[in-house]
Amino acid sequence: MTAIASPVLANSRAIADDLAALAERLNPVIVQIGQKGGGNGAGVIWRGNGIIVTNRHVVKEDRVDVWTHAGEHFTGIVAARHPDRDLAIVKIAAEGLPSAEIGDSSTIRPGQIAFAIGHPVGYRMSLSLGIVTASPDADPDWIRTDATMMPGNSGGPLFDARGQVIGIGTMVQGALSLAVPSAIVEHFVAGDHPGNDSGYLGLDGQIVALRSPVQATGFVVVGVAEGGPAERAGLIVGDVILAIGGEPVVDEETLPASLLRLRPGTAASLAILRGGEPLDLAVTPGGRA
Repeated sequence: MTAIASPVLANSRAIADDLAALAERLNPVIVQIGQKGGGNGAGVIWRGNGIIVTNRHVVKEDRVDVWTHAGEHFTGIVAARHPDRDLAIVKIAAEGLPSAEIGDSSTIRPGQIAFAIGHPVGYRMSLSLGIVTASPDADPDWIRTDATMMPGNSGGPLFDARGQVIGIGTMVQGALSLAVPSAIVEHFVAGDHPGNDSGYLGLDGQIVALRSPVQATGFVVVGVAEGGPAERAGLIVGDVILAIGGEPVVDEETLPASLLRLRPGTAASLAILRGGEPLDLAVTPGGRA
């Protein structure tokens, strides 16, 4: 009996081959970023002269380690941070690097295919596939997609089916992932570096898993700046922040969004656990020097 070729199967194989080829073509423009004290994320080579775009919450220090897809290591200097968009520019001493092809995010429509590439939970160059669920027409601040993003995807690109960067992944909102549209990123890279007007709390901490029926994760405070807004509000080392301004602390992807909403002089509520007991505090963020 002669086997009958299935057009569906043939098309599926062709699509799979195309996706694999696309990922292979895109990998060289994506870097891994790490820093002292833990934490890592992704970045996109935006310009071939060493300009890399990532998330602001990925680069808490002014110097970071950068590894290219080819395995080269550089010390990156944080050249700029965006106060509201969770974006940062990292500069490395290199020329002639492969750089991303930047797409026009204003043309994105719901239903289009989108790819997220990053290093989720330590798995380098992992690709996830989804569709755009809401475009900048609906919300000019974000591109929403159901492509999976996890800690380690931060700062990584969102590509369209042509292999063009249409956004920079920054956070998770429920079942959806949010990316900053490429048009906004391009303005930032081109020199639109607004001042840092986000609120300052004066504390350090890290995301931890909780053994609590109230919430699965929280932000444990490991340091409080003397005389800062957090200390004045009564926060102490060991407190676990459950929510900021009513927004629960879910993971390393959602925490930055809550912090970026803080404004100097505008009081915000903090839901915390202290010694296992719930407590509500009000903090008034200060400005950054």
